[in-house]
Formats: sequence, C-alpha cells, structure tokens
Amino acid sequence: MKTILAAALLTIAASPVLADNVELNLWPAGQVPDQDQAVKEEIVEVIDERIGRKVTKVTKPMITVYQPAAEKRNGAAVVVCPGGGYNILAYDLEGTEVAQWLNDIGVTAVVLHYRVPRAKGDYQIGPMQDAQRAIRLTRQHAAEWGIDPARIGLLGFSAGGNLTAITGVGHELKTYDPIDDADKLSCRPDFLVLVYPAYLTTEPDSVVLNDTAQATATTPPAIMIHAEDDPVPCNNSIAFFLSLKRLKTPAELHIYPTGGHGYGLRPTEHAVTHWPQVVTTFMQKQGMLDKQK
Repeated sequence: MKTILAAALLTIAASPVLADNVELNLWPAGQVPDQDQAVKEEIVEVIDERIGRKVTKVTKPMITVYQPAAEKRNGAAVVVCPGGGYNILAYDLEGTEVAQWLNDIGVTAVVLHYRVPRAKGDYQIGPMQDAQRAIRLTRQHAAEWGIDPARIGLLGFSAGGNLTAITGVGHELKTYDPIDDADKLSCRPDFLVLVYPAYLTTEPDSVVLNDTAQATATTPPAIMIHAEDDPVPCNNSIAFFLSLKRLKTPAELHIYPTGGHGYGLRPTEHAVTHWPQVVTTFMQKQGMLDKQK
C-alpha cells in the first residue's frame, strides 16, 4: 500500500502544475442522471508508467478548470475528454498534459471527469450527459473564468473522441431533465477536435457512421487527427470528415502514415507528433484564438 501511495504522489508531483485550478461537480448531490444512487464508490486512481494516472469508477463526475496566464489568455476554452475505452480515463496523458498545452496557447482548459466504466445497456448516455452539462456549466461561468461563451470547443481522444463527436452531433438532444439555470444554456460546442477517435463506424473497416455520429446541419466545424497504422482504424476519422463535408461544414482531416494510438502530446519520431500545431492553426482559422476584447 505504501508503495502504491508513494508512486501516486510521485506521479501527481510530475503532472503539470497549473495555477488557479477550479474543481466543480457537474451535478448537485444525489442528482446524477441515470445513476444508481446506491453506488457509493469514489474516484479510484491507478498508476500506469506510460499514461500517468488512470481514473476509473467515476460516480461523481466533475470538471477541473486550468487557466492560462493572464497575459496569454485569449478568451477561448476547450472541454477536454480523455480516452480509455469508456472504461478508464487516461487522465494525465489525455487530460492534464493537454491542459498545459492549451494554457500555453492562451486557452482555458476544462478537463472532464466523465462517468466510467461502461454502464450496462447504452454506455454512451452517461458520458454524453456529463459532456453536455460540462459545456453548459462552462458557458454559465464564462464571465467568471474570462471565457467568451461563443468560443468553447470540445476535444477528445479515442473514446473521448467518440464522446466529442456524438456530443457535437447530438447537442440538440435532451439527454436529461433540466436541473437548474445552467441547463437553459446551449450545449453546442463551437468547434470539435477529434484525435484518434474510436467507435464511430458500424464496422471497423466501414466508412458508414453509427446513427449517433451522423453530422447534421448544426454540427460544429471539426478537425480529425489519425495515424494510418493506428489499431483503431482511421476510417473513424474519414467517415466523420465525409459526413461533415456532405453538409459543407468546415472540416479538416489529417491522416499520418505512422504513429499508432494513444500518444497524446508525448513527443515521438512520427510526423503525427506535430498535431498540436496543426490544431492550433485550425483554431486560428476558425477565429477561436483571437484575443478577447
């Protein structure tokens, strides 16, 4: 036990140190939708040498807000959805490290602890409720957090990329009964970033999207990042891109020959390692990084 605790402390100490972090529960106590209220387990953190902290058994979904330095802040915000197969959250690799990069380019990062592991039945509904609520709460706190409510993006990796897509597509869906004033606000992201997204197509080798991922006329602009040798087929990104282009929605697709899966922002010898610069340019072209007046 002492060894595990020591390893946990070392990993936490090695995580990005970001100022003015704010933690906010997504739901009032006892009002998490579609959750067995008898469940009492808290967030469990397990240490993994490659990805840092893994989080599972999330029964109290929340957001953690990481603010950029005041002189860098441009007013944009991004809600970050870590991946992990809807079973765990790769909280450092695809969460806190991403927040550090976003802060470096002047963006407020909102890292989402959504519900995992997979619930029986429709395992996407709980995470989608959490994502919708996270966007609404970010809009509600826009003035307090120095955010432009019209420049809130959604970024996800792997299963988090799936969550990003279905939330961007399904922002008009009522997935839970309104709880408070936050739920009067739109949960439509202003742009989407999908990094090696998973589970979007009906079959691994298909370019036919699942019904939950079919773009509509109000789906936000999006950029997809994938490697051709990813064990999660790049067809996921291709299919979503084609769905957007049929509707003439601004979209970019970047497929690299090598890179695999689950690299986050960790530097590698593969060209895909430069994806943060590509995404930064995309956000600039969409007017999302203009300095807030």
